[in-house]
Amino acid sequence: MTINVYGNVTLERVKKEIENMLPEEQLNLIDILIHKLISQRVVRKKTTVNIADFYGLCRGMWNNEDAQEYVNKLREERI
Repeated sequence: MTINVYGNVTLERVKKEIENMLPEEQLNLIDILIHKLISQRVVRKKTTVNIADFYGLCRGMWNNEDAQEYVNKLREERI
């Protein structure tokens, strides 16, 4: 798949150039790209999740099966 990035520069051509770079140069490129994306606010900051938001998410999943019976059944299947 070839994607036209800028004018006559294609993504495939960029990938080939990266393959010819030394590992240290590749890491430097990654650093440059990350900082560029952060400055453009493309990279999202980590968000916190409230565990209480998951309450009731799987309601009805067990079809009235007792949790302990379910665990016991799983243990028997392993043996």
